[in-house]
Amino acid sequence: MKALLTLNKYFWKYKWRFLAGIVFIIISNIFSLFPARFVREGFDSVSKAITDFQSGNGQTDMGDLKNQLLVYGLLVIGAALARGVFMFFMRQTIIVMSRFIEFDLKNDIYQQYQRLSLAFYKRNKTGDLMNRISEDVNRVRMYLGPAVMYTINVASQLVLVIGVMLSINVELTLYALLPLPLLSVAIYYVSNMINIRSERVQRQLSNISSFVQESFSGVRILKAYVKESEFQGEFENESRDYKEKSLHLVKVNALFLPLMTLLIGTSTLLTIYIGGLLAIEGEITTGVIAEFVIYVNMLTWPVASLGWVTSLVQRAEASQERINEFLHLEPEIINHNERPSDIGGSIEFNKVNFVYPDSGIHAIKDLSFKVEKGKSIAFIGKTGSGKSTVAYLIGRLYDRTDGEILVDGQNIESLNLNDLRNSTGYVPQEGFLFSDTIARNIAFGIDKMDMNRVEQASKDADVYQNIMDFPQKFDTRVGERGVTLSGGQKQRISIARAIIKEPQILIFDDCLSAVDTQTEEEILTNLKRIMAGKTTVIISHRLSSVKHCDEIIVLNDGAIEERGTHDSLMEKGGYYYDLFQKQQLEKEKVEKSG
Repeated sequence: MKALLTLNKYFWKYKWRFLAGIVFIIISNIFSLFPARFVREGFDSVSKAITDFQSGNGQTDMGDLKNQLLVYGLLVIGAALARGVFMFFMRQTIIVMSRFIEFDLKNDIYQQYQRLSLAFYKRNKTGDLMNRISEDVNRVRMYLGPAVMYTINVASQLVLVIGVMLSINVELTLYALLPLPLLSVAIYYVSNMINIRSERVQRQLSNISSFVQESFSGVRILKAYVKESEFQGEFENESRDYKEKSLHLVKVNALFLPLMTLLIGTSTLLTIYIGGLLAIEGEITTGVIAEFVIYVNMLTWPVASLGWVTSLVQRAEASQERINEFLHLEPEIINHNERPSDIGGSIEFNKVNFVYPDSGIHAIKDLSFKVEKGKSIAFIGKTGSGKSTVAYLIGRLYDRTDGEILVDGQNIESLNLNDLRNSTGYVPQEGFLFSDTIARNIAFGIDKMDMNRVEQASKDADVYQNIMDFPQKFDTRVGERGVTLSGGQKQRISIARAIIKEPQILIFDDCLSAVDTQTEEEILTNLKRIMAGKTTVIISHRLSSVKHCDEIIVLNDGAIEERGTHDSLMEKGGYYYDLFQKQQLEKEKVEKSG
């Protein structure tokens, strides 16, 4: 139960609803005691009437007996109705409370996911994260609602029923409850087995979720390589593993009900046998035996539900433990300053080093550069040279390992993180779009929808005409991850989303790779006007995208190989010059073939 202690704050939040639920449970169980008492009195009345008739000592008024039995019957029905009413209130308080807590818990988990750094998402599978906020939370809710409700119900019913039984006859009560210690021992051992197997089932379910999510996200690659059958086989293996683990759990759960039935049946037999002996001796009446049989059967479901409740608690324990793994994590990127920061845009790297925390790759080595506000800088280099890492460090998606990063002369970590990112327009290498309209995707970075700004941003990104060709224009839904659009369209919409913010810092991470050279030139022409007065960082493989920049840095294995303007680098005749010549030849070949 240690992991479930995390949930105590939610119980405290809804304490009045919880306490009301406990009161309703107790009142409901009090009403459940009356039918057995009325049955005993009815039995004794009939037994007395039979005895009087057989002895001939008195005359029995059958009309009075019928009226008496009718009253007892109505009282039984009334008690059952009253119990039902309070059971309704019980569910309306505790079960509804569990739904409220489920709502809060899901929001807390999602908020925590939002706080955690980029490295966290590279470390964990998306399917597993989704499973924890859905399936795991649902299992915890079963503990918060049904398990808690039935536990309190069992406890109060045991206390009330056993208390009444002891007040009637101690000896008969002890014999009736004799099998219960065996039940407790059985529950203890089986619960441990349930806990272990529940954890295995839940982890395998996460594996399946991750596999399915990855398959659906990469379905185009899967179909292109004709791997449907292979993936189907892998999915069947994962599902078979889940089935086997679930069956192992079900087999343990299946022990409970037969075990409860056997022990309760034994209690009933002992009640009738010992009660019969005591009735023969005249210590109790036959009505008491009937009353005890009802009490024993009243304990049947509470005691039998212990197995089910134990299973719910053990599953919730396993799920909450998985949730706590992430819920208690501290983000690696922390906002050290809650005060507003005015971002101008100048950026300076001073002997910056960066090592990726999980892979250990030394991506940036002693990198130093400075770009003044309103100026532009470009980074080119081979794949894996550290270009995109520079963009991550500027936006504080990662923190540098060594050295110093300054923005407007201040340490980047001393600035308000939200203000820094709000002042930065970032276009990633792979344009990610949400399953929403094109207009809402472009307006993602602004607080309020403004169609004039949306249209202007789309024109600047040279995607306006493409959008207008769609039947629903800006109201066109792009599908999950923008799957209904081409790569170039997604990249240009991503550019529009960045520039609509009118940020002080613009970062373009190889975002023109999927457009043709003519479209690239049109976008760059528009961007020159937008970049005026803004600090711009361009990362690209195409030199045509960077030759207009104030400074160009050639990175090789995380370190600077060359730096300068386009003209000065061409004069050096190094890597930049060679790459420019190759790209010019490729361009000429394309133009000739076209």
